[in-house]
Amino acid sequence: MIASISKQIVSARMAGPLIMLLGMVMFALNDAMGKWLVSSYGLGQVVLLRSLAALVILLPFLFFQGFGSLHKVERPGMQALRVFCSTAEVFCFYYAVMYLPLADVMTYWLAAPIYVAAASPLLLGEKVGWRRWTAIGIGFIGVVITLEPSSAMISPPAIVSIFGSAAFAFMMISGRFLRATPDRTLVFFQIVGAALAGLAFAPFDWSPIASTRDFGLLALLGIVAMTAHVLVNRALKISDAATVAPLQYTLLLWAVLFGWLFFGDMPRFGMLIGAALIVGSGVFIFLREQTLKKRQRVQPIALE
Repeated sequence: MIASISKQIVSARMAGPLIMLLGMVMFALNDAMGKWLVSSYGLGQVVLLRSLAALVILLPFLFFQGFGSLHKVERPGMQALRVFCSTAEVFCFYYAVMYLPLADVMTYWLAAPIYVAAASPLLLGEKVGWRRWTAIGIGFIGVVITLEPSSAMISPPAIVSIFGSAAFAFMMISGRFLRATPDRTLVFFQIVGAALAGLAFAPFDWSPIASTRDFGLLALLGIVAMTAHVLVNRALKISDAATVAPLQYTLLLWAVLFGWLFFGDMPRFGMLIGAALIVGSGVFIFLREQTLKKRQRVQPIALE
């Protein structure tokens, strides 16, 4: 009896991390598919078809759970700004992977939590102590190393990657302002915004779909992205964030692997060093925030 209960507890503890890891694989697969497709089809076309496929998956959930949350939203201005940033982030990402290795682009995006921590005193009024400021500084050094600043290395795709990751960081910050908004509502407006932008740009760079395989990949792109979001949300619901959130950095490992397998990209030494600094800083910042939250539950006025 005791052995059976112990197995169930272990199984429950393992479920969250395993689901999170699977979600990261799905995100990496989505990114690799997107890089493959934007090499043959227009950026607006890929974003439009990806968004439509995601809506096909999302709409049944909205239908059964009700559409009431879609027309009664908190902070409409913040919602609109979030949609703008989410749309910009998608376009920046797919533009960047057209020209840069998948692992390089993913390294820039994984720096987003560092931007959030740096902006939180100004935008959220949060106190950031010297430990996190040190980690933020190290993380920015990692970004600079990855960027390899020189007249030859600072390219438009690299600059676009920085802007895209900054837009992604604002999405993360806006989530703290919009806590009362259901996840499905946020995702719906995010997808619709990307679809409308894709519809606006697609006619200028539309390419006939060459094969049934490509049509399937274009449709599958949105489905894989939605599945990844569902898996990550599920992992965060059944396990505490301190356990599963750091696993997001396994995304970089898959980006390196898929980049090598599908595109022949070999990771640069500078990218590996920069990525190590970014990942280490991000994990420290997250764990530090979790520690402070635990202290505040016990002692309301906790000093860092």
